[in-house]
Amino acid sequence: MSSLRKPYHSAPMSHRDAKTPKSRRGHNRPVVDENADFPAFQPTTSTSLYSRLRCALRLSFVLIWTFWACSLQAVLVRLPGRLKIMMPRIYWRGVCRILGIKTKVIGSSAGGVRTAKDVRNGKRPVVFVANHCSWLDIAIIGSELPVVFVAKGEVGKWPLIGTASRLGRTIFVSRNRKDTGRELQEMAAHLWYGDDIVLFPEGTSSDGSRVLPFLSSFFAVAKPGRLEKVGLPKAPPVLIQPVSVVYDSLEGLPVGRSRRNVFSWYGDMDLAPHLWSFGQWRTMGASLMLHEPITPDEFLSRKDLSRATYEAVSTGAADLRRARPKAVGA
Repeated sequence: MSSLRKPYHSAPMSHRDAKTPKSRRGHNRPVVDENADFPAFQPTTSTSLYSRLRCALRLSFVLIWTFWACSLQAVLVRLPGRLKIMMPRIYWRGVCRILGIKTKVIGSSAGGVRTAKDVRNGKRPVVFVANHCSWLDIAIIGSELPVVFVAKGEVGKWPLIGTASRLGRTIFVSRNRKDTGRELQEMAAHLWYGDDIVLFPEGTSSDGSRVLPFLSSFFAVAKPGRLEKVGLPKAPPVLIQPVSVVYDSLEGLPVGRSRRNVFSWYGDMDLAPHLWSFGQWRTMGASLMLHEPITPDEFLSRKDLSRATYEAVSTGAADLRRARPKAVGA
C-alpha cells in the first residue's frame, strides 16, 4: 500500500509481531488484540526467515501450477465438451491448497454443468452475484463453482493473471457506455451456451468490513431495460443466486476488523506487496454462503432486483463476520 494512503480501518490493528506476555509460552500464531494500536509503518506479518521462505516457495509453486494448468487449458478451450469449464475449478482449488486456504461452503449451488441444449429445453443458467474485497474472491468462488467470471477490462492486461483469465473464458467489461451492448451480447452468448457467470456488482473491491451498494446496471443481463432490449440478442431466462464471501479464519483464530486487511486488496494497494505479506501466513479460512436463488421475473424493476440481492449478500456477510451464519432458507 502506498505510504500516503491511510485507510480508515488501519487503526487499531493487531500485529503478529506483538510481544508475547511473559506468562504465556511463545508461539508463532498472531496475537489478537483489538485494543492494540500499532504505528502505520509497522508490518502486519512476521518477518522471520522461515515465513519469508514459505511465502517464496508458495508463490513459486503457484507460478509452476499456473503454467501447467494454463498449458492444458489452452488445449481444452479448443475442444468440444465441458472439460474447459471444469479445469478452472481444478486450477483454483490447487491455488487455494498451495496458499493454505480452506473454504467452508454454506448452502447449495443452483448452478451446474449444462449444455446449450439444456438451456434451449428450459433449464435456467445461473448468475451468481457476490461481494468483492480481494482477488482472493475469484480463487474462493472459482474453486467451488464451475463458472465464468465477469471482470474489468484492465485485468486482461495484467501479466500472467490476464492470460489465466482469458483461458478461463473470463468476460471483460469496461465503464464505456458504447461497449455495453457488446458486453451484454457476450454474456448472453455464454448463458445460451450453458455457462453460469459471476458478477461483482459493487463495481470495485472493498476493505471487507461491509458490502458496498450494488450498481443496478450489472443486472442488465438478467433484467434488461428498454434500451438494452433494442437491437440486442436476448439472454435466456436466468436465476440470480446471491453469494456472501467472508474471510473468517487466520492461523486457526477468528478474524476481527483489525485483521481483514490481511485479505483485502482494494483502492491503490499494490499487488506485489500484498501477495508477499499474505503469503507469509500459514493457514487461512474463508466462508462461502450460497443463498436461496431469486427469479428476476418476480421483480418489477432492475433496481428492485438489485436491492433484494444486495440485502441477501449484505446480511449474509454480516452474519458470517459475526460468526453467526444462519441456515440458508431459514
